Amino acid sequence: MEAMRKPNIVFIMADDMGVGDVGCYNSQSKIPTPNMDRLASEGIRFTDAHAPSAVCTPTRYGVMTGRYCWRSRLKEGVIGGYAPPLIEPGRLTIASILKEQGYSTACIGKWHIGATFHDSDGNPTGKEDEVDFAQPITGGPVSVGFDYAFWNAGCGTCAPPYGFIENEKFIDEEFSFLDTGEGGPLNLGRAGQWRGMEGRSWVTRDADPIIAKKACSYIEERAQADAPFFLYLTPNAPHEPCYDQFVPEFARGKSEAGARGDLVWLFDWIVGEVLDSLKLTGQLENTIVIVTSDNGALPGTFTLDDQGNRIDAGTGTREFVYETYGHKSNGDYRGYKAHIWDGGHREPLIVSWPGTIKSGVVSDELVCLTDVMATCAEIAECSLPNDAAEDSVSILPALLGEAPDPIREAVVHHSSFGVFSIRQGKWKVVLGTKTSGGWPTPRGEHPVEGAPGQLYDVEADPGEETDLWDEHADVVARLTGLLNEYRQSGRSVPYRGTGES
Repeated sequence: MEAMRKPNIVFIMADDMGVGDVGCYNSQSKIPTPNMDRLASEGIRFTDAHAPSAVCTPTRYGVMTGRYCWRSRLKEGVIGGYAPPLIEPGRLTIASILKEQGYSTACIGKWHIGATFHDSDGNPTGKEDEVDFAQPITGGPVSVGFDYAFWNAGCGTCAPPYGFIENEKFIDEEFSFLDTGEGGPLNLGRAGQWRGMEGRSWVTRDADPIIAKKACSYIEERAQADAPFFLYLTPNAPHEPCYDQFVPEFARGKSEAGARGDLVWLFDWIVGEVLDSLKLTGQLENTIVIVTSDNGALPGTFTLDDQGNRIDAGTGTREFVYETYGHKSNGDYRGYKAHIWDGGHREPLIVSWPGTIKSGVVSDELVCLTDVMATCAEIAECSLPNDAAEDSVSILPALLGEAPDPIREAVVHHSSFGVFSIRQGKWKVVLGTKTSGGWPTPRGEHPVEGAPGQLYDVEADPGEETDLWDEHADVVARLTGLLNEYRQSGRSVPYRGTGES
């Protein structure tokens, strides 16, 4: 890297894709994923990689800041599409540090980390019926280090506002209310889609193909530039609700796992489009491509009645019925999205860097998606200050096959209901509950301080079937103490020198 231009970095993150969805992780997957499989054969595949949370907003915060989201104002769950910025003013992000190192930076896809909307008088508001959709949207991607952004604020498949924002303005001038029917306390209506404001040009099934086209256009534009680029690419697929009407026609029937499987195929197709654009523009050899997911998968597709309504519509329970097609979205790991068990947060993580990372490597290093920030900083030869990326460890040594063992002391997991877990070596302790800690079946509970938890030897018992809480009080005490140290100190990685940039 000394005499060469620094490498481009492309980070691609799915929404709710599990390790069992991807062929190179699960030979029994009913979903073709040729592009991710090829990427793994050309680079490194991590088998023990984890999102910092079992739901999307906190993971996205963690990727962008290198910091566990439970240190922010968000202590559980996710934020709404109109929520104010979650990333604190002045906090360094992966985009801002790379920009300081001469990178061009772009955010394309789902954001869901908050932004500031305004009423007709220019006053900030988070109330949908007060938002003036012609006003600028501040506090989003361009406020945290991105030169260019083409994004949707909430979840493109189910959470309004439904519309693309280019930098700080909606591309649509006209919005109308999308009435999906009554949906109980959660406001989920017909086909499980939230009611709310929708831009005139917005079509849910077309959103991800548009995102892919924008990403490829950006790659083509950067081909002749002198500076390297960082692309943060976050499609909405395969997030719920997974119905045929939300799947682009060219993707329908591409899997043997229903509409949700087709949406995983769509994500893999996007990966392929990006790789093709990099190759056609001559940039692939000097580009690091990172592919992962923001949390674990749900088990399948919601079941509908003859009128196209969710069977449980109106109950507001989120206790959905699924069709699984014999496909294990999270492999043999226990649990699903939102759960504290590994099915909620163990992720596919594939990294390719032609000529630098050896081909076909499989790593069992314990890593976390918060580590992306410190890794990119080291690649860009940037020193991080102590008040940034407090939970981020560079995994560059692991990418290069030079990692100490282990590269990380421990990883903290967090469920949608705020349940904490900490993993160190073969041991994983869950605190304050004997349940899943999340909303999908089996629905869990919020943690109770001091209540019995769970302990698993995940090497001998990767499916977390045998709770050893009562047998190893010493392990529980040690890991609980380490977690408390991480929570109280404000960081989980060692201090970095003087703390100056």
